[in-house]
Amino acid sequence: MTSSTETMVDTGASIDSANIFNHAETIQTVISSLDTEKTAVVNQTGDTWKFQYGTVEVIVNITGESNSDIFTVLATVLTYPVKDEAKLMKTLLEKNAAETFEARYAIQGDRVIVIAARSVEDLSPKEIARIISIVAAIADENDEPLKAEFGA
Repeated sequence: MTSSTETMVDTGASIDSANIFNHAETIQTVISSLDTEKTAVVNQTGDTWKFQYGTVEVIVNITGESNSDIFTVLATVLTYPVKDEAKLMKTLLEKNAAETFEARYAIQGDRVIVIAARSVEDLSPKEIARIISIVAAIADENDEPLKAEFGA
């Protein structure tokens, strides 16, 4: 069965705007299901959410609803300063190759993060749920071991 959000309309007729998939509403629904502690906060413009997932804070952002806009999910797993930075970099690159699915480890300022980002073009509710779940689970599973081994 194909949901209405995954069905393409190719009739040339105008599309009823009430049937257009709303990314922000779907993001809010997914976060509500993952946020068992009810910690979610949305910013005043409605495009950024923060919630606690286990031991990490997950940040979800959408820059808009047009095809060129970006959907991003990230969570911090470690902050600088760190011990044995060369070994940390090797560890993160190995994890990127074998364990992160659509997400990846990256460094942003003084933070090691798990991040996934993509355009909103053809972004489905399933993908939103999957990407948020992947980033949250990977970050929650790895933040404490990374802090124990590499935290200064």
